[in-house]
Amino acid sequence: MESRKEVIAGHAVLIIGAFVALYPFVSVVLHALSPAPGSAATGWTLENFIGAWTRGGFSRSLWNSALVAFSVVGATAVAAVLAGYVLSVLKFRWRVFVFALLMIGLVLPSEARIIPLYNFFAATGLLNSYWALILPQVASSLPLATFWMANYFSQLPESLAEAAALDGAGEFDILRYIYAPLGMTAVMTLSCLIFLYTWNEFMLALVLMPDNVAVQTAPLSLSFFAGNERTTEPEVIAAAAVLVALPVVIAYFLLQRRFMSGLLEGAVK
Repeated sequence: MESRKEVIAGHAVLIIGAFVALYPFVSVVLHALSPAPGSAATGWTLENFIGAWTRGGFSRSLWNSALVAFSVVGATAVAAVLAGYVLSVLKFRWRVFVFALLMIGLVLPSEARIIPLYNFFAATGLLNSYWALILPQVASSLPLATFWMANYFSQLPESLAEAAALDGAGEFDILRYIYAPLGMTAVMTLSCLIFLYTWNEFMLALVLMPDNVAVQTAPLSLSFFAGNERTTEPEVIAAAAVLVALPVVIAYFLLQRRFMSGLLEGAVK
């Protein structure tokens, strides 16, 4: 049983960690709510958010980020469930080789793929399009997602699949009615991770879609908004940063219980 000192020390560490994590975001929010120099507003105001929204065109870029993020999450989740089932449940000759080949993607740095991706999409005419951002992120997310789902499926009792096979169920039926429902917690946790990673992606967007404002994502628009002299007001830039980060923060707070339960469930299985 934990002593009183251990409990106090643990809570102190948690409080310090929470402060370190929340201070940057809270300070930016407070700065965004502060009236800009020369403003007639007194006290907290939303005029900086209105200015950032109208002058920066963030309605379009936020929609682009949402479209890309949900497309990547959906495609990766479906592919990972299928690949994870094949690599963990089905027994075929080249399974270990295929799994090892797929895992190379975990150690390949994203910077090493930038130039080949640029040349490929430039040659195929897909540069400055949604596909130029969706396809590479699905490919880069798939190794971890496949490993995640394969590890989860491999820990489920084999008797489940054997009993279903004896009842005449095919492989797709076993996946659809047994493994996929049991793996939904892992899929939801994986989807949260991929969504956070995809929403915050900046390098690919900067290299692969710099010239088409209509398809630029929110992080890229924020960079251009802060650096191309559209505004020199730090309060408006802070408001724009809050607008870009807010969907991720809201998504995390709404899904944090499912996210943590998925992590803990995967750890104790």
